[in-house]
Amino acid sequence: MPLFQPAPRTPEEVAAAAPLAIPPDAVREMDEATWYAKVRRPLDTPQLTLRAVLMGSTLGFLLAFTNLYVGLMTGWGLGVAITASILSYGIWTLLQSIGVARTPMTILENNCMQSTASSAGYATGSTMVSAIPALLMLSATPENPAGAHMPAWELAAWTISVAGMGVTLAIPMKRNLINEERLTFPSGTAAAITLHSLYSSGADALRKAKALAGSALLGAVVPVFTELNLMAKIGDDGALVREPLMVGHVKLFDPWLPVRGVAKDGTPLRASDWNMVLDVNPVMVAAGMIIGLRVTFWMLVGALILTFGLGPEGLVDGWVSPVTKGEVFATSAPGKAWKEVGLWFGVSLMVAGSLTGFALQWRTILRAFSGLFAGFRGGAAVDPVVAETEVPTSWFVGGMALFGSAVVTLAWFSAGVPPHYGVLAVVMTFVLSLVAARATGESDVTPIGAMGKIMQLTYGTLMPQSVTANILTANITSNAAAASADLLNDLKSGYLLGASPRRQFLAQAAGIVTGTIATTIGFRLLVPDATALTGGESGQARFPAPAAQAWKAVADLFKHGVEGMHPTYVRLIIAGLVVGTVLSLIESLVPSKVRAYVPSATGLGLGFILAFNYPLSMFLGALIAHAWSVRAPKSADDLLVPVASGVIAGVSLMGVVVALLNLFVFV
Repeated sequence: MPLFQPAPRTPEEVAAAAPLAIPPDAVREMDEATWYAKVRRPLDTPQLTLRAVLMGSTLGFLLAFTNLYVGLMTGWGLGVAITASILSYGIWTLLQSIGVARTPMTILENNCMQSTASSAGYATGSTMVSAIPALLMLSATPENPAGAHMPAWELAAWTISVAGMGVTLAIPMKRNLINEERLTFPSGTAAAITLHSLYSSGADALRKAKALAGSALLGAVVPVFTELNLMAKIGDDGALVREPLMVGHVKLFDPWLPVRGVAKDGTPLRASDWNMVLDVNPVMVAAGMIIGLRVTFWMLVGALILTFGLGPEGLVDGWVSPVTKGEVFATSAPGKAWKEVGLWFGVSLMVAGSLTGFALQWRTILRAFSGLFAGFRGGAAVDPVVAETEVPTSWFVGGMALFGSAVVTLAWFSAGVPPHYGVLAVVMTFVLSLVAARATGESDVTPIGAMGKIMQLTYGTLMPQSVTANILTANITSNAAAASADLLNDLKSGYLLGASPRRQFLAQAAGIVTGTIATTIGFRLLVPDATALTGGESGQARFPAPAAQAWKAVADLFKHGVEGMHPTYVRLIIAGLVVGTVLSLIESLVPSKVRAYVPSATGLGLGFILAFNYPLSMFLGALIAHAWSVRAPKSADDLLVPVASGVIAGVSLMGVVVALLNLFVFV
């Protein structure tokens, strides 16, 4: 089988690759035999073409920066398949209209395109928002607050090896979870429906593309004013200082909202001292539009409890370290409450909630193991059509030999993980990724946080003094599970459209290379040193990196134990574990209609480990999305995600450009 297929060149070839008359919703109900008889497209139908992979690589490269930026801000990764599909359709339609492209990109080409883009923009990014920033923060010391970056080659090798292993792990799962059990994989199903609608109704598709592009342009304006160091002035020490044209936030609450706490000089603290400000940057508002009202509401509740309850108590009793410079009291100390007090309660709450929720999915876990070997039958099928369509088992064996050995070697080299512990990590990753993939198929939630915490608990016990080993072994599982689930979502989309899983697997693999390059470069640009995550002396971090804060806290706990901690921190950890467990149990027991009103353990926990301005912005975004959905449901259904995704893309991409300009031009 040649790597790339020729793109259609004649109207007849384009027509032969037109969308199926059977809609994705109907395909979902078919068994495997019916799918092969009625849905599977001929193998020579253009799918994995060079132009599809190039388009997916380009979009994935750009969207990888988007997810990196958002992940460092919120700890979330946003799926990019639908965004890439809309952009690709709009761009190719434009290229065709001006005569650059001769024929339209077919629906199956766009399906391979979104696999490449999704792999590049999503599947490789979780490493850079969790494990790597956690290691960078752990490397910072009072003598060297900047910390030390992992060498770029080592970081790239690690990222591509773990993501490659994750993609390979999906091979034996695909046929069992998608063909035979027909699990929903909601994101993959939504991507297939989006592609089908794009090719069925061109006007709607172009409207979505224009909305996404317009909001991206508007979003891109903001970093130019709030982050680009255009304005030059002479500082107090006589040196030239550069700063942006606008401040990044507005102290909206200072004049009218009283807060608790008094500075050392007797001056009452202001709301802005507790990070109660309104961000000018709209990226968190857009993220809140996508995340939804329930989670963001409880994020805001957690932030309010920290600001008006735990934070002030901690400042009075010494839980929050005061910052002094000579005899002058720096009122920025309250702004550190989220990482000195809230961190312990918030992280333990989220860990308990995710692990309890994982344990309560015991039926899913049992089903995962009962079908463990069913997926291997694809490579040994007697039917030659099945054999040439499905990804062969030999690819799984070869991929695991290559990427598994690379992961074990790198873990030994980078973190001193003995090879037998490295092999154990790979084996555990296979088992946990199987469970995570099934959870994704059934609920659209990939429990990578719970997967990582299980590994942290395991290696915290096996190698308690090595925080690097603790974090990197956890990253093997979490990032591999994310990559595996992402491929299965994409394969579900292809299955509903009649695509070849073998060609889609190759498209996904191509995206790993692009995504690794993008995230490795992007992380170094956005986070030049650890102070971008810790805030240094001021405590005002550019990126709060909540996922990394959680990983760092767990690793620290295993390294130092609870003996040297402030007693209140220990009580907060215990309280968080109890609250997280109780909330997860309540959520599992109440009827589905009531579940929306149960406090979200994830949202509440994040509210404690983020500076107040982030939950506020995300809640405002969710309110906007809710109001839009109530007043104009059809418009919101069509345009809400494109508009929000466009804002995020515009801000984050321009943020990378601004970082480059500040580094090399406006110095």
